[in-house]
Amino acid sequence: MSTRTGAGTVVVVDAYASARCLAPLFRARGYDCVHVQTTPEIPPNYRAFYRPADFSANIVHDGDPVATAAAVAAHAPIALIAGIERAVILADELGERLGLPTNGTALSACRRDKFEMVETIKAAGVPGAGQILAGDLDTLLQWYGDTARPVVLKPVSSAGNDGVHLCDDVTEVRKAFETLIGTTSALGQANRAVLAQDYLAGFEYIVNTVGVDGEHHVCDMWKMHHLDANGVAGQAVGSELLPRHGPEQEQIVAYTLRVLDALGIRNGPAHTELKLTPDGPRLIETGARVCGADLHVLSGGGLGESQLDWTVLAATDPAEFARRRQEDYRIERHARIINLLSPVEGVLAGYPRMDLVRQLPSFHGTWFRVNPGDPIHRTVDDWTFPGRIYLLHEDESVVARDTNTVRYLDGDGFYELR
Repeated sequence: MSTRTGAGTVVVVDAYASARCLAPLFRARGYDCVHVQTTPEIPPNYRAFYRPADFSANIVHDGDPVATAAAVAAHAPIALIAGIERAVILADELGERLGLPTNGTALSACRRDKFEMVETIKAAGVPGAGQILAGDLDTLLQWYGDTARPVVLKPVSSAGNDGVHLCDDVTEVRKAFETLIGTTSALGQANRAVLAQDYLAGFEYIVNTVGVDGEHHVCDMWKMHHLDANGVAGQAVGSELLPRHGPEQEQIVAYTLRVLDALGIRNGPAHTELKLTPDGPRLIETGARVCGADLHVLSGGGLGESQLDWTVLAATDPAEFARRRQEDYRIERHARIINLLSPVEGVLAGYPRMDLVRQLPSFHGTWFRVNPGDPIHRTVDDWTFPGRIYLLHEDESVVARDTNTVRYLDGDGFYELR
């Protein structure tokens, strides 16, 4: 990437999850960083990610966007970036009030509400799943009908796979609705209605992009892997880095760019999840922020630069971004991420088989949510997997073999309880 530095300030709203790594990259280019906290308290799922030392100031939003914008304006920022999903709406409003490169507020709601998101792209002529937003069970059951078919029920606004239920018949639909309605999502928002969508058959993909004034660069693409475990169908257990071009990639990139246009995502990073069905690509959801799950660790290691690097370049040197935007990324080392699946519950004493994992030729690193002495739970969603294994190697077959080895090792003997 360009090494040009310059004086100025960049604001990151909710710098949690993968976005915690943005400030060090901006600071390395000579920019000061200011943090905006969207809630008085950082949500428990994100508390460990925040790094106060990376920021010269922390502005806590009290619900008044005018006051928060004035506090931000005092730092004369040149860019403002949403770090996680819950930050998108406030980041849109602050960026618009301060005249910074932004996606604006006109379509903010449809970039956060998963029902409105799909309805918005369909209104723009982009194919999307059949769906309904149901605040009561009768409405949901009338939509579902008498013929059993697979559908997905989930919160309207959440993160990860929080509250996602795959249902095959009316009994499961009823149970999932009653489980979700009236609860609180992982982002702290009340589930007053439930989103039901037709199940999309096919492989799931991730497309990470960064844009400036509606012109986007494809930073990296991933193919997701799922399996049934601990009584939960289709848990996301990992992903593999895809080459930039191929029959699948051409379809999903073309579709993703149409989705970004329909949702008004013109500036900054975007993380799009979709499925390639027999009828073509169909959107799962798009986030107007950087990808989570620390995918940047392996995309940087495999490609030489990540979506985070491109986000920094677009914010600090848009001319250089425009010059390089149409460059295709090239895989230097093949990469996979593996989510560990705990079958046990209790207090963790250790991971006795980790030495075998570290000896694998493609082993690159780890990230653990659960460490010795911490409570460990059976993995049933994105919030309960205990850690990740990162694999990286020049030979794709080595990475594939080591992936299977980790899956073999992961199980009852992998976790020692007190």
